[in-house]
Amino acid sequence: MEKQLKDAIIAGVEQLYGSAPAESQITLQKTKKEFAGDWTLVTFPLLKLTRKNPAQTAQEIGEYLKENASIVADFNVINGFLNIVLKQGSWLDTLRKVDADAQYGLVPVTDQSPLVMIEYSSPNTNKPLHLGHIRNNLLGYSLAEIMKANGYKVIKTNIVNDRGIHICKSMLAWQKFGAGATPASVGKKGDHLVGDYYVAFDKAYKAEIKALMADGMSEDDAKKNAPLMLEAQEMLRKWEAGDAEVRNLWQTMNQWVYDGFDETYKRMGVDFDKIYYESDTYLVGKEKVNEGLAKGLFFTKEDGSVWADMTDQGLDQKLLLRADGTSVYMTQDIGTASLRFNDYPINKMIYVVGNEQNYHFQVLSILLDRLGFEWGKDLVHFSYGMVELPEGKMKSREGTVVDADDLMDEMVGTATEISKELGKLDGLSQEEIDAICTTIGLGSLKYFILKVDPRKNMTFNPKESIDFNGNTGSFIQYAHARIQSVLRKAAELNLSANLGDVQLNEKEIALISALASFPEVVKQAGKEYSPSLIANYTYDLVKEYNQFYHDYSILKEEDEAVRAMRIVLSRNVAKVIKQAMALLGIGVPDKM
Repeated sequence: MEKQLKDAIIAGVEQLYGSAPAESQITLQKTKKEFAGDWTLVTFPLLKLTRKNPAQTAQEIGEYLKENASIVADFNVINGFLNIVLKQGSWLDTLRKVDADAQYGLVPVTDQSPLVMIEYSSPNTNKPLHLGHIRNNLLGYSLAEIMKANGYKVIKTNIVNDRGIHICKSMLAWQKFGAGATPASVGKKGDHLVGDYYVAFDKAYKAEIKALMADGMSEDDAKKNAPLMLEAQEMLRKWEAGDAEVRNLWQTMNQWVYDGFDETYKRMGVDFDKIYYESDTYLVGKEKVNEGLAKGLFFTKEDGSVWADMTDQGLDQKLLLRADGTSVYMTQDIGTASLRFNDYPINKMIYVVGNEQNYHFQVLSILLDRLGFEWGKDLVHFSYGMVELPEGKMKSREGTVVDADDLMDEMVGTATEISKELGKLDGLSQEEIDAICTTIGLGSLKYFILKVDPRKNMTFNPKESIDFNGNTGSFIQYAHARIQSVLRKAAELNLSANLGDVQLNEKEIALISALASFPEVVKQAGKEYSPSLIANYTYDLVKEYNQFYHDYSILKEEDEAVRAMRIVLSRNVAKVIKQAMALLGIGVPDKM
């Protein structure tokens, strides 16, 4: 409807003033509640074309639309703003279109659709996933669904940081303190078990530093010469040299972690089409850097280290290979990019990584472009803010992180407790209760994180995330279940759901208007890489429906045509809620 109105305005301006405006010059807003109208045209961007004042421009365009646009019933002009009243029939036509389209608001993917690759998660194999990873995974998965909804082919990828000194710390601690423990022998997920040894290393390492300092060594020297750190560094050298014993332990412990990750990902409801590993990519990165060096794209310093000079871009020089030939993170990312470009015909690459890496990805974009990757210059760093708890920041080494598995357990437990207190589970089987409470708990967690502008830092408060009366996932889920209950009763009573010509009230028009804006919200969310636009649109839609539900009867409405229209309207509100929440990776139950 908005597109139809914009086209009519463009045609009118061209006919009235002899020149067609660009679509970007047509600014339509929802009319403020204190004025009569559905849409308001801001005339100021058009004044250079009309060469008249705002009031005259609005009056003339309004008269043209009333005479020539089939959807316009009337208009009024307030301070140069054109408030447009649409015909009742146009709202019903919009509802018919929404009702007829099972995939309403979603752009179909075709063979000609461009391919976007989205990288998210990027865990280390020395610890389990934590709250920070949850935000990353939820943003990445939701963004993938939103890009699909905008007509892109999507490849979801993960780069696992499976090598380096941090991995060796866990391995060394297991050798010293593990006594042969395995996930099966201690009854613990593998990622949790390995993470325990990462924490154990840090505690033992700090004790050694303290002891060395007590003997008169400086703190810096103590950190460098602590026996545990020297052993970990030696283990890393053996790994890079291909030592069979170290490599076997590395493979065993990493597999424990992968098995644990898989369980967490499955429960979280995220997945990947392709997983890359740094142990495979860093050598490819070294090759690419050396190729660039041979072509004169990079340079060496006296110690043999390889650098990129980006002073012409207003940046500094960037280390790519150390003097001993070992790689850095940038080298690894270049190698990963090379493998991905060989595997897929990428049109756009999106990295979901926290905002502390903004500079890194600015540099990576320049380097990939220099190395000839077609999408390098236009790569997207989906930079998001950190997530903290009310208590403050989390630290993996000290074991003070909020574990992802524990948090999901807590959320499901809280959902069960609150739902029972409110009587929302009465009459359901235990199997139904378990399924519903899992959906509510995890949905509340996802929604609470995704409703926040991803660029902002946020504080996650589990107690606030499950509230059946606020801007929460459970509030939206309950509204969907309520509508499904209405629809079930309508079916049981064999009530008609055929949409005829009826007089719509203000609340019904507001709901249809909200439904009509869904495709544009999906488009904008894809353009801005912002799941929060979907989340907050859905909340507003549910609030609008709840007001309608409170003010008007549906099943007990005596006018059969009005009742049928309200059933159709409810059905489509539920459809859009479900599709919007699916873009966030959130399920909506039919019963609550």
